[in-house]
Amino acid sequence: MKLATLKDGSRDGQLVVVSRDLSLAHYATGIASRLQQVLDDWGFLSPQLQDLYDELNNGRARHAFPFDPARCMAPLPRAYQWADGSAYINHVELVRKARNAEVPESFYTDPLMYQGGSDDFIGPTDDVVVPSEAMGIDFEAELAVVTGDVRMGASPEQALDGIRLVMLVNDVSLRNLIPAELGKGFGFFQSKPATAFSPVAVTLDEIGEAWRDGRVHLPLQSTWNGRKVGLCDAGEEMTFHFGQLIAHIAKTRNVRAGSIVGSGTVSNKGVERKGGGMDWPKGYSCIAEKRCIETIQDGQPSTEFMRYGDTIRIEMKGPDGRSLFGAIDQEVVAPGARERAAAEALKAQALARSQAVAEG
Repeated sequence: MKLATLKDGSRDGQLVVVSRDLSLAHYATGIASRLQQVLDDWGFLSPQLQDLYDELNNGRARHAFPFDPARCMAPLPRAYQWADGSAYINHVELVRKARNAEVPESFYTDPLMYQGGSDDFIGPTDDVVVPSEAMGIDFEAELAVVTGDVRMGASPEQALDGIRLVMLVNDVSLRNLIPAELGKGFGFFQSKPATAFSPVAVTLDEIGEAWRDGRVHLPLQSTWNGRKVGLCDAGEEMTFHFGQLIAHIAKTRNVRAGSIVGSGTVSNKGVERKGGGMDWPKGYSCIAEKRCIETIQDGQPSTEFMRYGDTIRIEMKGPDGRSLFGAIDQEVVAPGARERAAAEALKAQALARSQAVAEG
């Protein structure tokens, strides 16, 4: 089934069930008002939501209405935990190679992971608000899973059983803040602003045969300012699958229902071209990776980070060509930019009215 959270003026929004083709939605009020309630009592509430989902897809839901991603918050607008891994070792290799550093052997057996802010997620069409372009604004196209309870010490295979839902992610990074933060030896903080998620979160059966070995074997498309820059395979080159990432968290503590675990930037290896050099036919899922490739090939990066007014669209389509999660579709703006634009529009309207009265 597919679940979303609509904006209703509250912090946690209103849970809805969304049809498979993403055309219709139905409030889940009679079952649960928030997604966290469902995750806390999955065994009892999810079958009821599945029944509603089946009715919606079969045209029998009496109070269905058109689904609009612009009305969506993140499926979980705030969560008990947001832990993001770096499961694609090719991404790490490129970053290290660009600065002439070796990848430690432990990185191939022990996942990298950081714990981000989970109190203020943003919706799939919400603006990416950044105080300054000078901070090095970057998108990161990823996948994430939402868990039920997973006990401390769970194996990767046991951890896979704890996965309830899958989503897409834009894990925005402020690249020019990262070096100083990492230099303190305490990890990311200000360099990781609010994270955005896809309009809907889906159960594993919706992914079908593309879900295997704890990975989603489908291409993840990134479109920057209307130009496709990435169509990276999310499955084959995922070094650590989601069960391994969850087990990494559970090594010394319980993982509670409503935890979100990210894959890190989806990344694919380049291919050797005849006569030497490398090509990256599947593109990239973040600008930093493109800049690393340029540094390795040309000695310095040439692609700039995002500017105000830039847009980013992140989407994954199933084998049938239909959008599986809906699209993350965002614009980068300065603080207060929308409010100032609205005020200017009202001022222009008032001026036009006064001119019309004067001329009439």
